[in-house]
Parts: sequence; structure tokens; C-alpha cells
Amino acid sequence: MQSYSCVRCDYTETFQSQTRPSGGKWTFSYEGFAVEPSTLYFIGAHNIPNANMNEDSPSLSVNFTSPGCLDHVMKYKKQCIEAGSLWDPNITACKKNETMVEVNFTTSSLGNTYNVLILHDMSMPLGFSQVLENKLTRTSVAILVEGSESEGAVVQLTPYFHTCAPDCIRRQGTVVPCSETSPPANKRSMLGDWLPLISVLLVATWVLAVGIYLTWRQERSSKTSFPTTNMLLPLIKVLVVYPSEICFPHTVCRFTDFLQNHCRSEVILERWQTKKIAEMGPVQWLATQKQAADKVVFLLSSDAHSLCDSACRQNKDGARENSQDLFPLAFNLFCSDFSTQAHLRKYLVVYLDGADIQGDYKALSACPQYRLMKDATAFHTELLRAARNMSMKKRSRACHGGCSLL
Repeated sequence: MQSYSCVRCDYTETFQSQTRPSGGKWTFSYEGFAVEPSTLYFIGAHNIPNANMNEDSPSLSVNFTSPGCLDHVMKYKKQCIEAGSLWDPNITACKKNETMVEVNFTTSSLGNTYNVLILHDMSMPLGFSQVLENKLTRTSVAILVEGSESEGAVVQLTPYFHTCAPDCIRRQGTVVPCSETSPPANKRSMLGDWLPLISVLLVATWVLAVGIYLTWRQERSSKTSFPTTNMLLPLIKVLVVYPSEICFPHTVCRFTDFLQNHCRSEVILERWQTKKIAEMGPVQWLATQKQAADKVVFLLSSDAHSLCDSACRQNKDGARENSQDLFPLAFNLFCSDFSTQAHLRKYLVVYLDGADIQGDYKALSACPQYRLMKDATAFHTELLRAARNMSMKKRSRACHGGCSLL
């Protein structure tokens, strides 16, 4: 299916020269086109009127393929999660005999149908089976195969989830020989000769393990560990605000992964809501997210452009330059809360790579401050405390609502 979108951009000021003051070519950008994952787009730009007749071309065009659901940012989007981007089937397959292959994998609650196909050289089908399961569990299926070439063949698992069937993300595994359940007779006699030595080694290993454990107990206070997260706690909404000079892929995305994977957090980032910001305006968007968020994190880092410029040079004209820096605006909107202790608990300052508060943002020193990874445990505990408070408030509201009906 083909679709078309067109935007006209008018220049509000007269160009004083054909090049930028720095000497480079003028560059222009536009944000707002909605795209589908893993889709090829033809993008064309046309200058009206022609710049120089019979000299410069008035149009440019490129082909662009949008990132798929396995991209490190896209995989956390709702559409991709429902398509199985976070599903790990952990496929194992082994050849039991010349005509039988056993395939094991973990199902998902997103769907109830799975097609298992065994392929030789990714082209010739050797066997097929369909599995029906509507809950999260470990399942096993024995598949009859044709020929003796199943060892090393590819197992292709196709899920049929509710939102993406039949085009959901396919997963693959490899057929290996099944492990033997009992050793051959000649190996048993060799094993008997080695039993005394094995016993001595086991005792020595046990003594060594006890020594290591006792040493670890004495030093565990210096180790960074995360308390076990209660999976029954609700997700807490965290608004992350950061200066524009921080490298988004290496710093912001990794910090976001830390919040989502270890702190049961639903992260709010302006980079992920550019369309809403364009519709609402940055001030209204920040005010709305402040009300919705349980915590607001000011993220500071000293990496500046060093890491980003060396590793992301190919994207220097990309999203980082085009995104709007909301850090100063957020600071000015929220700083009035810093003088009230009740409101101050909502805000946290997180330092990375030895950063510190500088310049016009000294008021942030009133907020609770954490340095990662040195204060990772304390930061993790603070977020979980917010989640527990949220859960207690919900229970309290439910109780008052139930009592009022009596």
C-alpha cells in the first residue's frame, strides 16, 4: 500500500548569502512525519522556484528505511512490545534420531498460535508443526523430518500475536545433536578409575567455595547491589530532562534502559513525544508531564560531545541537532517547587561521569542528588519507595471508596 504526505516550508527571512556564516551549506529539517517500523520510504525535497536555472538541481531525493522493532529504542514502544519485541522464546532444538527433532521454546501471553518450521539451507523445508498455547509457559514439540540433514538445520518460529499476525517478528534457532543420557560401557570403566580423584577435587572445591563465600560476606557492604523489586508494585512514571549537549544514544538511552529494566519505571522523554510537543507547545507539554510524573529527574553528564562526536559522527545532521533543548525551560518552570519541602521530594538530580551543577542551575543543589553508579542502590531504593507510596495511596482510596458505600 502506498501513501503520500507533503509539507511546504516557507522561509520567513531573506537569506543574506548562499552559505552559512560558518561557510558550510545551508541545511533544513522537518519533524512530524509518522512512520511504520521496518518500512522503506522515498523522501523528496523540491525548491520553489528553481535556485539557478540550468545550473543547480531544484530537487533532492533519498530512500530511507525506518528502524525495526528490534532497534534499541523502538523495541520499548507500545506497538513493538505488542508485536513481541521484548519476547524471548529461548529456542532449543536437538536431533533425537534420523526422523525426529525435538523443539523447545517459551510461549507468550500476546498470542496463542505458533508455527514451527525446520529448514535446510534456509530454503528446503524438512518438517513443520503448529503449537496452540495461550499463556506464558515452556512448551515442547516433536517434529517428524524428511531426510537425514536435520542436524545444523534452522528452526524458524513464527508467532501469531493479536496485533501483528501474520507479520510478527520471527525467531530462529539451530538443530544440534541431543545429549546422551548414559555413557558407553567403555567410558564407565574409565569413570570408575577416576572416582577417587573426582571425590578429592569435589571436597577441595567445596572448601574453596566456603572460603570465597565467607570473604564475600565480609566485603559485600562495598558491593553495589539492587534490592529485589516487588513485581506487584505499580510502574512509576519518571520524566527525564537533560541538556542538549548530552549524547542521546550513549548516555540518555542507557540511563533509560537502567530505569526500565531495574527500577520498574515508565520513562517520559521529549525525544519520544516530538509530535505531541509540536501540537501542545513545549510549555504546556512540560506542565502536563510534570502533573503525570511521579518523579522528575534532571540528568547531568560531563561527557559533553566527546563520545557522541566520535561514535555518532555519521548522524551529526540527524535527530540530535534537530531536537529542542527543553532543559532550561523545564528548570525555569519547576524551580519554584524547590523552595517547598513537600514539592521538593518529586525532583531528583542524577550525575554521570563526574558531572556537577554549574552556571545558572545552582538551584538544583536543593534537590536530592545521586551519582551513578556510586549511589545506584540509594537511587534504586528511592524510586521503589515512590512506587510503594503510590500503591499504598491506591489502596487507601479503594478503602475510602468502599466504606462510603456502606
